[in-house]
Amino acid sequence: MTKAEPLPKRFPPPQFPPRQPALFARTPPAIFPPILGLLGLAIALRLALSATNLPLALGDLLAGAALALWAYAALAYVAKIARRPAVVVEDLRVLPGRSGLGALTMGGMAAATLLADFSLGTAKGVIVLALVGHLTLALLLLRLLWTLPPPGREVNPTWHVNFVGFILAAPAAVAVGWTGLATVLFWAVMPGAFVIWGLSAWQVMRTIPPAPLRPLLAIHIAPAAVLSTVACLLGKPDLALGFALMAGAMGGMIVLPLRWTVASGPSPLWGAFTFPLAALVTALVLLPSGLWAGIAVLLVALVAIPAILWWVLKRWPGGRLAALTNAAEA
Repeated sequence: MTKAEPLPKRFPPPQFPPRQPALFARTPPAIFPPILGLLGLAIALRLALSATNLPLALGDLLAGAALALWAYAALAYVAKIARRPAVVVEDLRVLPGRSGLGALTMGGMAAATLLADFSLGTAKGVIVLALVGHLTLALLLLRLLWTLPPPGREVNPTWHVNFVGFILAAPAAVAVGWTGLATVLFWAVMPGAFVIWGLSAWQVMRTIPPAPLRPLLAIHIAPAAVLSTVACLLGKPDLALGFALMAGAMGGMIVLPLRWTVASGPSPLWGAFTFPLAALVTALVLLPSGLWAGIAVLLVALVAIPAILWWVLKRWPGGRLAALTNAAEA
């Protein structure tokens, strides 16, 4: 007598109409890198207009739009956390989530830079909240990396966002009069940036990055550009020039093989191009000899950053961006 085959597992019938996630329950962190890029573009545009003695109206308009967009997106993600706080760690498990959450708190630092011209008290509060939030995310990521197998702990460009991103609070700190804080941030994060650059260079020499991840290489430009900006604000012109040249060289290494860098086609990871591009503009404009080079890069940024932002944001409604980036659901 043959043994009866086990019955197949019964699954519940599909829901009709399909279940819809609760409002903001699947807000994808991938929205934040291009929004950070827009905030950086507003900073760069206002600096360029001021340096050329042109009216700041267009820069103020862009700043207002960028601040409103960042505030709305930040509230959407806070609503997601309020539903289930553990969702933060789940989002940190994937690269788009790591870079996106880092860009969320870095966006607060950039927002504080813009707010400093209008309300010092508000700007100071945003700096503190952004730094506390960024530190919390960095500690959560360190704890997560400790539990992952060795391949999951390999260095990648998003480490700049999570562990060096504190430097973006330095320009805001200078703007509100906290020069001491800016100085501490400048010297504290610089070694980490060099360690990540060195490890990343060694890794690239060993293994060619897969095509979908190549846009993340642009993140390497941002720390050099922001360090140049902070050095200029702190009265260190030689360091400012050195970091600006480093950022420009890295930009050339990304732009010259552009077809190779974007070989996989448009993706949410293209948000990694936006803030480094805006940061490079700011660094160049602040240099006495870099104004016109900065304006040339600004013209590119004024087209590229809004285009990438639109491509990413139009996939947010309906959950398409969340699905593309494996965003967790609260």
